[in-house]
Amino acid sequence: MTLATNDPALGAHPAALPANEAARLETLRLCRILDTEAEGAFDDIVQLAATICDTPIALISLVDESRQWFKAKVGLEAPQTPRDMAFCSHAILGNDVMVVGDATKDPRFCDNPLVTGDPGIRFYAGAPILMDNGTALGTVCVIDRKPRELSLMQRSALRLLRQTAAHLVELRRARQDLDAVSKLLPLCSWCRSVKTQRGEWVDLHQYVSQSMPVTHSMCPDCQQREMSAISAPA
Repeated sequence: MTLATNDPALGAHPAALPANEAARLETLRLCRILDTEAEGAFDDIVQLAATICDTPIALISLVDESRQWFKAKVGLEAPQTPRDMAFCSHAILGNDVMVVGDATKDPRFCDNPLVTGDPGIRFYAGAPILMDNGTALGTVCVIDRKPRELSLMQRSALRLLRQTAAHLVELRRARQDLDAVSKLLPLCSWCRSVKTQRGEWVDLHQYVSQSMPVTHSMCPDCQQREMSAISAPA
């Protein structure tokens, strides 16, 4: 199923901005997850959500300034939709599962292009993905083309899946931070020796001269100033 992502949000009723919108967007930015490739762990979550809730569509939706972007999806091909149209922009205003049993009877959504056109949303349930600082990055949500409700078990399952999604985002960020740290130059703060890729500790000046050739020659004074800047304590 595809849907239009470039049409104006005519008929949509944009949600209010969360009170912590600035912190929320900064947290989302720091997670470095927007526009990344699909990942199996996130795909598994939406597959489980669709199966448990018996819906044709399930998404992990992340809401930025102007759009909701889908980190994982089942039943949709579009990678994102405008934020003004997004049911999830309403769901992130709360802390618990938001359920819309019949979107055609809800004044917030009855004339939304996602309801009046493709994918023909009737039922929506979204559980905010809450981070440790209390911000909601987006939702784990399920969608159907017919009105319906969720059972208590299905609501509980969505809560568990949104917690799993939040943990995965945190783990993903921690892994990226660890990778970045591992790429830092191993430099002894006492003697200013550097550990090479072969595991040998060598003088900083020797390491720089061997590993970081310059494209322009320097006079001895400039070379000394450059070496002093590199070896100066942070």
